[in-house]
Amino acid sequence: MARQNTAFMPVNQALLNVITPMGLEIRKNSLVIGENTGRVYGVIKYPQKVDIGWLAKITNIPGTIVSISFRPVDNGALIGAISKSITQNRGTAESARDPLSRQRAEKAAEDGERIMLQIDQHGEIVGLMSIAIMPLAPDEKAFNRVCRRVESTMSVMKCKIRTLANLQKDGLQHISPTYPLSERVAGIIERIVPLSTVMGGFPFAASGFNDGTGYYIGRDSSGGLVIIDTWRRGDDRTNSNMVFMGVAGVGKSTAVKHVALAEYMKGTKLIFIDPESEYKNLCLSLNGDWINAAGSVAGRLNPLQIRPVPRDEEDEEHPLYKDEGNGMSDMALHLKNLEIFFNLYIPSLTDMQRAILKKSIIELYNKFHIFWETDISSLRNTDFPIFSDLLALIEAKAAQNPDNTMYSDLALLLFDIAQGGDSFLWNGHSTIETHTRCVCLDTHALQNTGDNIKRTQYFNLLSWCWEQMSRNRNERVLLICDEAYLMIDPNVPQSLVFLRNVEKRARKYESALAIVSHSIVDFLSPEVKMYGQALLDIPCIKILMGTDGKNLQETRELYNLTDAEEELLLSKKRGHALFIIGSKRLHLHFEIPSYKFEYMGKAGGR
Repeated sequence: MARQNTAFMPVNQALLNVITPMGLEIRKNSLVIGENTGRVYGVIKYPQKVDIGWLAKITNIPGTIVSISFRPVDNGALIGAISKSITQNRGTAESARDPLSRQRAEKAAEDGERIMLQIDQHGEIVGLMSIAIMPLAPDEKAFNRVCRRVESTMSVMKCKIRTLANLQKDGLQHISPTYPLSERVAGIIERIVPLSTVMGGFPFAASGFNDGTGYYIGRDSSGGLVIIDTWRRGDDRTNSNMVFMGVAGVGKSTAVKHVALAEYMKGTKLIFIDPESEYKNLCLSLNGDWINAAGSVAGRLNPLQIRPVPRDEEDEEHPLYKDEGNGMSDMALHLKNLEIFFNLYIPSLTDMQRAILKKSIIELYNKFHIFWETDISSLRNTDFPIFSDLLALIEAKAAQNPDNTMYSDLALLLFDIAQGGDSFLWNGHSTIETHTRCVCLDTHALQNTGDNIKRTQYFNLLSWCWEQMSRNRNERVLLICDEAYLMIDPNVPQSLVFLRNVEKRARKYESALAIVSHSIVDFLSPEVKMYGQALLDIPCIKILMGTDGKNLQETRELYNLTDAEEELLLSKKRGHALFIIGSKRLHLHFEIPSYKFEYMGKAGGR
């Protein structure tokens, strides 16, 4: 049996000297701690609406010690009390003769209904929050100055504070980390506050954000530097995809160029799909490859050219793929992409016409000695058929089967892409060549064409971009899709599925996709929401700039915005954004170095 050690433990005088003040004097409205004078205030009233960083403004008053506590309460009892309060305020508003009293009662009732909705339907957590502030200074003059600063700061924030008269000792215990919360003080200063107001107010945003590596992107609401490494993995960051959202005029394009330049300087290869010619100057300033992908001879991509399909590492190592050619062949997978291509280009195709078209394409490939098992990587651009070849084959089929009008109808539908106006876009062998780390695929000349033309070419270019992104696992590639809503066709959701799959798989190839758009509503329409929402959810980096109306409503619901975050977006301040990286959220202000503007040009609202 072990012997119990009953030896007396000596008092640690050194530790006592550290935590114990040299002297303590308690007064009615102040206290003296050693050589310093202090006073404990309690916040007893908060504004109805708070700004982003509102707690940071309180916690960063120089010369003060601040204590913030939050205790959850029973939501059921609170909802009953709020409901009763709403009824009372409605009654007051109806009976009030004074317009000011009526307006205040109506506003109080509306606020009550809003918070009740958040608690009852959205699961909002509410609790009792208390804030105690103690100014501290070594002399009377400095002490009075700090007290005035506290009082003026709280007044500007529309908060009401109270000196804890005759409770300075309890107030000191309430603030001290060595004591539990004082019930007497808590009973005076605790107020019911939603948890989202506490956490969504970014109380600790003043410290900035720093990944330790990466590059400077801007400053937070309190001037702290925001330094990110978009390629960092771990914790709640599983990919490097990005979302840029915001209406015209809030600085969205400038922010995209700012990030793109930083990525380029870090060695990332950039590919732009540019429907508005906003990135031409940037590309040329970097001596990149600017390509007119809207009908120029040097900017053609042959949709009938089969592109090698990348294999995931786990698939390559799987025994089922070793002797079976890695599952579906490149030709089989490309036929799936062609189905999407023709659905976008000719939405009116019937099921029978699609079947005949697909059969004809397979026969055409065979005529060019391309079969299911052919090694596509060994072929040149000129080894593939073009649309005039496909039209000739179908016209020959129509001549052989004069009683079957299906071939002749299909030949008429394909005439435009093979010999008509659309042939300048797609009839010919691929001519796009790139040799630099910055590639801009400009489609501005398509703006006056039909939606089906824009969507089809956008999809065609995206297929080529995915080949570039997945070609080399050791090369970082960032694809920036501006005006990404052009990919959205409610009748052909497969185009969004393709874009979503690019987003999901890019991380395996050390690549990333940046979605840039001014409208979030397009992605969340009922016909495509199950795919469009994933495009906005998957990225770990989201930069949300000013917006309003339906877009703001959808953004709030999608990203569960707090009132403060919603106010930030509604203000539409140029160069300001809600920055979400993983689970971290902060108010970001883009302060862009002047030298970067020399590369950007004037396009995009600079």
